[in-house]
Amino acid sequence: MFRALVSLTLAAAAGLAGARAADVDIPFQKFVLDNGLTLLVHEDPKAPIVAVNVWYHVGSKNEKPGRTGFAHLFEHLMFNGSENYDDDYFKATEVLGATDLNGTTNEDRTNYFQNVPKNAVDRILWLESDRMGHLIGAIDQERLDEQRGVVQNEKRQYENEPYTLADDLITKAVWPAGHPYSWTVIGSMEDLSAARLEDVHAWFRSYYGAANATIVVAGDIKAADALERVKKYFGDVPPGPPVSRHRTWIAKRSGTQRQTAEDRVPAARVLKVWNVTPTGWADTDHLDLIAKVLASGKNSRLYKRLVYDERLASSVQAFVDDREIASLFRIEATASPGGSLAAVEKALDEELARLLEEGPTAAEVERARAQTIAGFVRGIERIGGFGGKSDILARSQVFLGSPDAWKQGYERVRTATPADLAGAARRWLADGAYVLEIHPFPERTAAATGADRSKLPDPGATPAATFPKIQRAKLSNGLSIALVERRAIPVVEMDLILDAGYAADRADLTGTAALALDMLDEGTKTRSSLEISDQLQRLGATLGTGSALDTSNVSMSALKANLDASLDLFADVVLNPAFPPSDFERLRAQRLAQIRQEKAEPVSMAIRVMPPLMYGAGHSYGVPLTGSGYESTVAKMTRDDLAAWHKAWFQPDRATLVVVGDTSLAELQPKLEARLKDWKPGKAPAKSVAAVPARRGTTIYVVDRPGSIQSVILAGQLAPAKANPDEVALQTMQTILGGGFISRINLNLREDKHWSYGAGGFLLDARAQRPYIFFAPVQADKTKESMQELLEEIRGIRGGRPVTPEELQGAKDQMTLTLAGQWETNDAVAGSLVELVSFGLPDDYVTTFPAKVRALGAADVPAVATKTLRPDDLLWVVVGDRARIEPKLAELGWGEIRFVDADGRPVK
Repeated sequence: MFRALVSLTLAAAAGLAGARAADVDIPFQKFVLDNGLTLLVHEDPKAPIVAVNVWYHVGSKNEKPGRTGFAHLFEHLMFNGSENYDDDYFKATEVLGATDLNGTTNEDRTNYFQNVPKNAVDRILWLESDRMGHLIGAIDQERLDEQRGVVQNEKRQYENEPYTLADDLITKAVWPAGHPYSWTVIGSMEDLSAARLEDVHAWFRSYYGAANATIVVAGDIKAADALERVKKYFGDVPPGPPVSRHRTWIAKRSGTQRQTAEDRVPAARVLKVWNVTPTGWADTDHLDLIAKVLASGKNSRLYKRLVYDERLASSVQAFVDDREIASLFRIEATASPGGSLAAVEKALDEELARLLEEGPTAAEVERARAQTIAGFVRGIERIGGFGGKSDILARSQVFLGSPDAWKQGYERVRTATPADLAGAARRWLADGAYVLEIHPFPERTAAATGADRSKLPDPGATPAATFPKIQRAKLSNGLSIALVERRAIPVVEMDLILDAGYAADRADLTGTAALALDMLDEGTKTRSSLEISDQLQRLGATLGTGSALDTSNVSMSALKANLDASLDLFADVVLNPAFPPSDFERLRAQRLAQIRQEKAEPVSMAIRVMPPLMYGAGHSYGVPLTGSGYESTVAKMTRDDLAAWHKAWFQPDRATLVVVGDTSLAELQPKLEARLKDWKPGKAPAKSVAAVPARRGTTIYVVDRPGSIQSVILAGQLAPAKANPDEVALQTMQTILGGGFISRINLNLREDKHWSYGAGGFLLDARAQRPYIFFAPVQADKTKESMQELLEEIRGIRGGRPVTPEELQGAKDQMTLTLAGQWETNDAVAGSLVELVSFGLPDDYVTTFPAKVRALGAADVPAVATKTLRPDDLLWVVVGDRARIEPKLAELGWGEIRFVDADGRPVK
């Protein structure tokens, strides 16, 4: 239970590990309306936003064989309009500035959530209550057929990825016939095709009554105010019929089951699955800690042996897939390329047997505990979204009957002993492996009257969104500091932005930047990789490294109490990487495995091939967008190449340290001076980012992927750099054309044609000419037609189909109203600050942005579209089954069709 409440970070706090649940709290008030609706309210005024999170206690386990996929299909239908607002839900919410907006379905529940500026609470409650109490009249055959097509394309898109067949095989193997978990959440194609309109209406009447729902309202709102509003909008919703439920059905197995399957994957993978206890049970929380002991962090048993020491595997993970009536414990390991899967499984079995015999050590338990608690504490900074406070309260109420039931799991984690963990592991993991993988219903009455349903509530004035003050300083060695003070939680976020990135790679050593940054925490002159990992976990800190097109970065999240020690470690990693040869060989092997994986996945295949074709030979941006490089360049790379790259590009006078959190310049600057005084500036090499002439004519490049049931379509061209005078108009045009759910491209290919699960476009921010890429993963038999539709949308926004006043205003609202909730967390503030630093934008960019957007006129968008878009000169990349799509592509008559492999090399 506790594990499922948070999206855990990579590190944890030893200091927090002793904190009792009473010291880490989520205050709430609980109300139950006369119709049975449960309301939970949490007051948090730190930002002028409110999270509204509705949980229906229904998921795929409430379905019946032959009628699977209904819960997930209905999630989609509830976004398509209700009786009193018969239009797309996103159209009503994006204009409010809604963020963290989504709906999801799993085996046990369906939820809908969003954060909105506090002035928009009435409208959101009206909309949520309207689809709870007034939906059936809006669901007709046309709408059912439309969303059925969308869901089927979602299923195709998922099944088109490597390894995904494992989930279907596991589901069928580990649960007995008739068990509520013995079918997948998305259901089968046959069941989705057979869904009738009357079946859908019956499903709604059975499960979407008020008494089967919990709503959490969290944020800048008083409980009494929230209660009155919820009564107004939800009080007249019928309670619905009683619902029968399974409470527990673990289906524990004995013996070993084995299954073999084949798929188009770059490396072999073994999966082991055990049926274990449900969410909320002590053994489930203890098994989650066991999973961390086994495979979380470099010091974990399986990672250290399989990946770090013996290099039998390129990756390994263990986790508890916890659910309401039973859970699964899973271990997955992917063999190193060319390695023996039998050897991987043998080592895995030996480590598990040793753990079952000896139990975990006290140090292992402490690391796992600290990791879990620190992740939870960081998660509750947010009011909404997955792992936020509204999510935690809802899950605790729906699955365990009390909004604060999460505290039981928290206490179990806080007080867990090696013996607790060993006992749980022996009870549930010693046998039964699959290898590959009701209370009387009270009388309820609905209120005689309710809200005015004749019109949407007026949201009123939107609260002003202000970006916090940026403080600037510079160290004696030229390192710039950009700092924002934020005192909400005792955490300091730091991100060192260096002028490097993929564009700093030599052409013959493409992939250096990414691999060099990955190597930074693999050891310094005084600390080994395992010592760095151990110190991070003890400090409750996280360390991240990475590269983008123009920049490389080293980030750290530190607890304020441990800031000095965290800075010591941060400085050591930045200045003194040792690039140990043994670790280099291990990471290089993993990178080669990653490249092979990218060359097997349809989307990554396309984005690897596109940039070199767009920029041409010799341009620093002409590299795979993944940054991983090529097998040929990585294979010949040495650790000395990484060391030389680090020396050349890590220059303090060409770097900025972004800091957000519980500190000040007066406190931090002396600490940085003391630790970075020996970092001296030097001269970095030049990047080759000269302007690329506009291409002429259309060329289609095809990457053959035999057997693909989908085609991934990219259409690309070059656009101006991020820092350009037309940027606001360009972003607005992109928002309308391809930047969101209700963009023209997505509404066309997903909602109208049902050929894709999602399509659109994106501008990859860059300091020089940047890629503007349109994308559409579509069913294979509609490849040609989808390309025609995509081209027509690009042409249309230039003037053939003028932007309407409604579209322009919608884009403006979407780009400005979301700002009220954009900077809730330190990490979000840091992200905006990193954007300013990375692309040389002025400090007032974010504060002046809304006014610039609102000032756009009717002629500005078509003008920038005509200036920027060149529909007749696009470069197309299509990844799909050549034998199936080539004849249709030839029918287009657009120009030359060329065939390349997954590295972009010509093939016949």
